[in-house]
Amino acid sequence: MLTGGRSRGVRIDVTDPAAFGRTLDELRQEPGGLTAVVLCVEPPDAGIARACLERGIGLVDVGATRELLDGTAALDDLAHSTGATAVLSVGVAPGLTNLLARRAHEAVGGAERIDLTVLLGAGERHGADAVRWTAAGLAEPVTGAPGRYDLPGYGARTAHPFPFSDQHTLRRTLGVPEVTTRLALDSRPLTAALFALRRTGSARRPAVRRLLTEAFRRIHLGGDGFAIRADAVRGTRHAAFALAGREQSRITGLTAAHTTRALLTGPLPPGVHHLETLPHLTDLPERLDLVVHRVG
Repeated sequence: MLTGGRSRGVRIDVTDPAAFGRTLDELRQEPGGLTAVVLCVEPPDAGIARACLERGIGLVDVGATRELLDGTAALDDLAHSTGATAVLSVGVAPGLTNLLARRAHEAVGGAERIDLTVLLGAGERHGADAVRWTAAGLAEPVTGAPGRYDLPGYGARTAHPFPFSDQHTLRRTLGVPEVTTRLALDSRPLTAALFALRRTGSARRPAVRRLLTEAFRRIHLGGDGFAIRADAVRGTRHAAFALAGREQSRITGLTAAHTTRALLTGPLPPGVHHLETLPHLTDLPERLDLVVHRVG
């Protein structure tokens, strides 16, 4: 949380929106007041977002679950009424994927289809929410077919459809009728093993999901690099942009930091916005010293 332009830590139960709201009220009484909340964990519903926005407190949400993002997006009228700003899809995926998708979309003059590819380092250490989210994603039914794409630093890799929220968000924010996000890990054997589990349906079994969650926490078989790519198609036109970096968790934090600074300094309008809809933040990859490649 940010009070008086300075960050501070406050221990709060995010499963209790009423208690969270009381804490917000207390912090607003301190010198400088409470300016913004950066939400880095996933609460059970949009109650935490509502508590912020109804008090006119800005929100930067690093969450990645579609249902939670949709619940916060539904608070747009509330945010406008209090003059508050919330920014969603803040991170690598969703986040930087959304921004690359917008570039590809504009390059073809309005895409009919966008394909997003996300490669993550299996050796990176992730938070508990991210680990649970990944295991839950493997348990969802298979939709769509794998794709093979060239990624900077990794070459041609096979990626599998995965329930990232960006593919649902971009259908609304960019008006693209067909969007698919696919996932691969830097370890080819681990990618093959995980998605074989999904194909057989084994990942839907609670005992297997518990084992996967524990394995993600304890076993780190790859590196800490990542790469993302966005392909847009309109008729015979095709455009693709890609980037690669290291330490996805650090880049997610820096993305949130830049977004929060923009929220605090005033160029972002009231309301609830996804990252790709804010022109002031379209150059975030360059601000993070990430090189964006025009592919093909």
